[in-house]
Amino acid sequence: MAKLLSLACFRNEGWHNLSARSHYPSMPTFPKGETGTSSTAAEPSEVTALFSVLGMTCSACAGSVEKGIKRLHGIHEAVVDVLNNRARVIFHPSFVNEEAICEAIENAGFEAAILTDASNENSIQVCRIQIKGMTCTSCSTAVESALKAIPGVQKAHVALATEEAQVHYNPNIVTHIHILQVVDDAGFEPTLISSSEDLSKIDLHVEGHDLNDHSILILVEDSLRSLPGVLELHTTLEFNKISLSYKPDITGPRDFINVIQETSSGNLKAKIFPGEGGRRDTHRKQEIKKYYKSFLWSLVFTIPVFLTSMVFMYIPGIKDALDSKIVNMLTVGEVIRWVLSTPVQFIFGWRFYVGFYKSLRRGSANMDVLIALGTNAAYFYSVYSVLRAATSKVFEGTDFFETSAMLISFILLGKYLEVLAKGKTSNAIAKLMNLTPDTAILLSLDGEGNVIREEEIDSRLVQKNDVIKIIPGAKVASDGFVVWGQSHVNESMITGEARPVSKRKGDTVIGGTVNQNGVLHVKATKVGSESALSQIVRLVESAQLAKAPVQKFADRISTYFVPLVILISLTTWLSWYLAGRFHTYPKSWIPSSMDSFELALQFGISVMVIACPCALGLATPTAVMVGTGVGASQGVLIKGGQALESAHKVNCIVFDKTGTLTIGKPVIVNTKLLINMVLREFYELVAATEVNSEHPLAKAVVEYAKKFKDEENPSWPEARDFVSITGHGVKAIVRNKEIMVGNKSFLVDHNIAIPAVAEDLLAEAENMAQTGILVSINGEVAGVLAISDPLKPGAEEVISILKSMKIRSIMVTGDNWGTANSIAREVGIESVIAEAKPEHKADHVKNLQSSGYTVAMVGDGINDSPALVAADVGMAIGAGTDIAIEAADIVLMKSNLEDVITAIDLSRKTFSRIRLNYVWALGYNMLGIPIAAGVIFPFTGFRLPPWIAGAAMAASSVSVVCCSLLLKYYKRPKKLNNLDIRAIRIDSSSDPLIIHED
Repeated sequence: MAKLLSLACFRNEGWHNLSARSHYPSMPTFPKGETGTSSTAAEPSEVTALFSVLGMTCSACAGSVEKGIKRLHGIHEAVVDVLNNRARVIFHPSFVNEEAICEAIENAGFEAAILTDASNENSIQVCRIQIKGMTCTSCSTAVESALKAIPGVQKAHVALATEEAQVHYNPNIVTHIHILQVVDDAGFEPTLISSSEDLSKIDLHVEGHDLNDHSILILVEDSLRSLPGVLELHTTLEFNKISLSYKPDITGPRDFINVIQETSSGNLKAKIFPGEGGRRDTHRKQEIKKYYKSFLWSLVFTIPVFLTSMVFMYIPGIKDALDSKIVNMLTVGEVIRWVLSTPVQFIFGWRFYVGFYKSLRRGSANMDVLIALGTNAAYFYSVYSVLRAATSKVFEGTDFFETSAMLISFILLGKYLEVLAKGKTSNAIAKLMNLTPDTAILLSLDGEGNVIREEEIDSRLVQKNDVIKIIPGAKVASDGFVVWGQSHVNESMITGEARPVSKRKGDTVIGGTVNQNGVLHVKATKVGSESALSQIVRLVESAQLAKAPVQKFADRISTYFVPLVILISLTTWLSWYLAGRFHTYPKSWIPSSMDSFELALQFGISVMVIACPCALGLATPTAVMVGTGVGASQGVLIKGGQALESAHKVNCIVFDKTGTLTIGKPVIVNTKLLINMVLREFYELVAATEVNSEHPLAKAVVEYAKKFKDEENPSWPEARDFVSITGHGVKAIVRNKEIMVGNKSFLVDHNIAIPAVAEDLLAEAENMAQTGILVSINGEVAGVLAISDPLKPGAEEVISILKSMKIRSIMVTGDNWGTANSIAREVGIESVIAEAKPEHKADHVKNLQSSGYTVAMVGDGINDSPALVAADVGMAIGAGTDIAIEAADIVLMKSNLEDVITAIDLSRKTFSRIRLNYVWALGYNMLGIPIAAGVIFPFTGFRLPPWIAGAAMAASSVSVVCCSLLLKYYKRPKKLNNLDIRAIRIDSSSDPLIIHED
């Protein structure tokens, strides 16, 4: 009984509360005695400071730091960034200083240090780079190694499938410009996609007659620089572009546009620079167009070469014309093939020469090396044959011009299909990015909050604290909360939740979701890169760049693959050449149009071109890309290949109770009065005491007490001498009565006798998985409240399905043993660990791991951070707007337990697809190389011409990508479709059981 209220991990801001506003209503926005609207000289000016915060792992940690800072007087705003381990604090220096803020952070359990200059952040920054010219795993490995060798670079991930790199670096040691230079020096073409500095940066396109007036431009620049919140400005006259870095909390793009127009008296107009954010899609389209165009033109030249070499030679008349001599033994057909194949070799195949040169320059070998060697061997031997025929009256050589031309054409076709397929693997990101509406309806309000004007603007111009109107059928333009109206919003495109969600005043909405049946007025809280949608996009992008551990296998192979293939190719040629020279095989094996040297050369070229490492390099990243994209569409955010690989091995899942197995919102279900008293008066006294507490159970009591009041925000009697004892209860003087609300030990410690009937009620509540609260008035137990936290829909069925999947389920909770065992029995969990502190949960996870289990931890991310990090796979229930900074490897956005099964099943399907891809990739090479080398030729007479080998090589890459693309049709397990999820309804309007005891 002593721990009925010790639910320290119990928070009311769980999965259901997505508000970006402060969760600490007792905290003043300004210091006491100050107001936000005052402009008197007495008001202290605000100062912004940056702090390094080490030890944070998730949004729960960020919340703890933010809460600790905001409790200080004089704090105007505190924003904690887990990704960059920093906190930005705006404060009034007359009331608080940096040292006090550092101390508050350290008291929250983290290491803090002051960053001296807010504009030159010492924290780690991230940049994303588009890299052109990578053809296989050896290329991406070479770039990654070059990036990691740069001083100041902490992490670098290079993805072959997306042709992108993500680099974490210290801006005080290295800049993104230097990083781009290193990539360029490695032989590739880098283009900056984004950097940390761009998160609050915008490019404006300026037009007008006064654009050439230097004085007007200087005036505009000065006006923009003088705006509060503008950090940096740069003008590029060549493109009529003005680039600005700014603080989104203070200003925004609409302010910039207005300043430009007003300063120039309307002669200059500005808009957001075209193409903002579309660079990746543009690059993909350009690449597809480039390969398509190259393939078509190469085909125009290759088809005649093929016809003159393979078809027309068997048509009388045409054959005679082609065989007619020009000079000595040089024929018309040879000249035609030479002329037509040369553009294919040196114009359309030039990219392979460039790749060959760059690869050798950096001391490695890639696919371009194999293609260049193979096609050059065929082409230049043919040139030798033609020149010798032109100078000899007896030499009748055979050319291989069709081999080099058809090889290049087939490889270009393969690359075109590969790029086309790879573009489809990132469709999930494209769909997410297209969710934001093009326009928004901006509302202008008067001092009393009445709408005085509506204006349609570009949705990218929405700024923080704007009020926007969302009509039925329209998309929500930004994250925010409802200030007026009532409707249902379809959030399936963001959370995967199919059912529309009811929204009313105070509820949060997510940008990109669709309003259905009512008009809403929404106050914007997160815009641009801060929005939930932008964070989800960045998370999915990062996930697609992260390598799965299994990919190390492909990376190791690719290091030695190309040199080994070249060695095998030379060995094949030499073996067949020597065998022919010493007549170790019958002359009948040699085709009539060749000699032994040419036969050996064809075998060698075939080996060289069929063995391509492209498929091997694409096997893992393409499957990870599609898998993470499909997961995002299902409301399951998987943070990369590591999480996918670990999740498919999970055989034990540890569940937190509160907010995970249960709803996380306690409600009063039973009231027992032990004295004669009016219920309304009883709850007034209890609510007046509990309203000062932030404990979730206290909030449940206050919320229920509101039903006895007519007002929406009732006032409670004054509570004096309020005292709160964590994990036990609270006491105060209300209306000259000493009120105590808490657990049994709290009252016993204050020498209050617990009657037998109260003991029985507490035991009964515990057996029913309820929490019992005792209320004492003037030293006498006056009543017992029973509070319940209902189970989540489908919890029992989910545990049952996990058992059928041979996955063990364990519950770990900070609640007491009685309540924990009761909940466990209800859902079907046999192993229970109760009264566990947050740090002890991680120890239990480690104990399971040492017993040989691959452990997944499922928690709400609030107090489960240590356990989420310690587990092989951390799964966070609930997303909200802090989706990108969870400690978990997998985030279940819908907060449905059934998505735990979806996440594990998707990881298993994705990993099986990766295995299948490796079978395809290695199978082609293991089967194709011996055939190309002529191993079966002596027995079957079958040989693989180089151009067919080239087609097979191209097909291997395409087949691997297509195999990964089949994951797009993933369906969650049928058991979940047949799952009858019962609805939970809590009717707060009905009275709980009330019994009066005389």
